[in-house]
Amino acid sequence: MESTVHDQKALFCRKKASAPVVNAPTRLQGLPALVNGHTRMLVLGSFPSATSLVRRQYYAHPQNSFWRLLQALWPASPLPGADSYAQRCDWLLDKGLGLWDVYASCERQGSLDSAIRQPQDNDLAGLLRRCPELRLIAHNGGESFRHARLTRTLGLPVHRLPSTSPANASWSFERKLVAWREAVGLAGLL
Repeated sequence: MESTVHDQKALFCRKKASAPVVNAPTRLQGLPALVNGHTRMLVLGSFPSATSLVRRQYYAHPQNSFWRLLQALWPASPLPGADSYAQRCDWLLDKGLGLWDVYASCERQGSLDSAIRQPQDNDLAGLLRRCPELRLIAHNGGESFRHARLTRTLGLPVHRLPSTSPANASWSFERKLVAWREAVGLAGLL
């Protein structure tokens, strides 16, 4: 009888040892802040999409309306093409806009905000010291806006913007444009 119990334990241990090992999710690192000393409006997303992380570019997913919205806000100033990301960044900074995310890192599969796990916040107070002309913080979407309580402690107006993500299909481009135009106007950038 005892050998049978021992044999069953050995069998259980062999089965357990041969079971596939499920790896823990990979910790993803976000992008650095895109700001300079003349940044007057900081647009805070939640965390870059999978496409943005691969390309190391903010709002790189072709269906994200971010860059189209900015072009519509400044139609007289042509936005460099998607293949000229460095020039797009310069264009954005020349307008007084800066970009960053509320999360520095997280675990996530895919690109949806609802899949974000174990987020680590970015140092927004530290960024404020790098941007002496900052006038407004605008949260791009609901997940980012969940941090409004924190951003309000920085002593600047905080504005909620509709997400430019393709997942936000409930807002038309035109409706998003109105909201974004209002925020950019509040920052004195139009």
